[in-house]
Amino acid sequence: MAGEGLASGPGDTLKAAIGGREHDTWLRWLAGQQTFWIFLAAVIACIVLSLATDTFATERNLFNVTRNFAFVGIVALGMTAVIASGGIDLSVGSTLVLAGIVVGGAMEAGQPLMVAMPLAIFAALCVGLLNGVLIAFVGMPPFVVTLGTLALARSLAMVLSNNKMIYQFGPDQALLLALGGGTTFGIANPVLILILLAVVIGIAFRWTRWGRHLFAIGGNEEAARMTGVPVRLVKLSVYLLCAFCAGLTGVLEVGWLGGVTTNLGQGMELTVIAAAVIGGANLAGGSGTTFGAVIGAALIEVIRNSLILLGISTFWQGSFVGTFIIVAVAIDRLRTVRKTD
Repeated sequence: MAGEGLASGPGDTLKAAIGGREHDTWLRWLAGQQTFWIFLAAVIACIVLSLATDTFATERNLFNVTRNFAFVGIVALGMTAVIASGGIDLSVGSTLVLAGIVVGGAMEAGQPLMVAMPLAIFAALCVGLLNGVLIAFVGMPPFVVTLGTLALARSLAMVLSNNKMIYQFGPDQALLLALGGGTTFGIANPVLILILLAVVIGIAFRWTRWGRHLFAIGGNEEAARMTGVPVRLVKLSVYLLCAFCAGLTGVLEVGWLGGVTTNLGQGMELTVIAAAVIGGANLAGGSGTTFGAVIGAALIEVIRNSLILLGISTFWQGSFVGTFIIVAVAIDRLRTVRKTD
């Protein structure tokens, strides 16, 4: 054809330039997302472990990895909401064990799961309500309040159980064990619950007024209050959500382990906060995603699993997690400084 091989006109050149700029902007946006790099790190770690060991990529090990990180991931979803609002919740591990003791004790006394599980969730929500009221309405610092309820909730769990292991769950024992330790379509039930919660909370973050208010409070609480955002109620809601996630996880963990003691969830608060922060939640508030919380929890579990498979002492896990937290916060700080400059 006569037109073939001719140079493109000015309009074509302009379209190409605009297309290249849009492509460049998209790549730059992706490269600026902490969640992307954490996801990439998790993928690379999985590939390296699959090549370095014969056991990582086995069906059984991958099943264990996904099930184990689901427990941390569920609580990390609630923690992400709290951190995004500018708060912190150190009581999640104790809330988890309180719910576990309540569901175990109620079922040991002969109550069905359909009664014991709501009781456990209610006990967890009471801790969240106490946190939310003292922080949002009384104005106490989140660190102080949740540090106090950390001790309070675990102490209540010890009192309720007389500090004894509970492992007999009455007539609905098989149902409880199936809930926490069973599978559906070959996928561990806690993983399916994690996916469902991540989708629901993710939609709430992105598409609801509550989500917009939540991030507005974390970004600038005073400005949010001046624009009519119900700051106190939103703050209360995030602590209730976090407590709900911890309580639900407590029930699931009891079903998985087949028993509950008062050391359940001990030290879990650090792992959960790490998962949220590694996944992109800013400790200063104003940012966080459910996908990031899930990926952060997955990366931590992959690290823990890799240490075991490679014969390295699991005592090193804290070093890796602590390093990831510092690096994640440092990167976010540098990104903030660059934006202000």
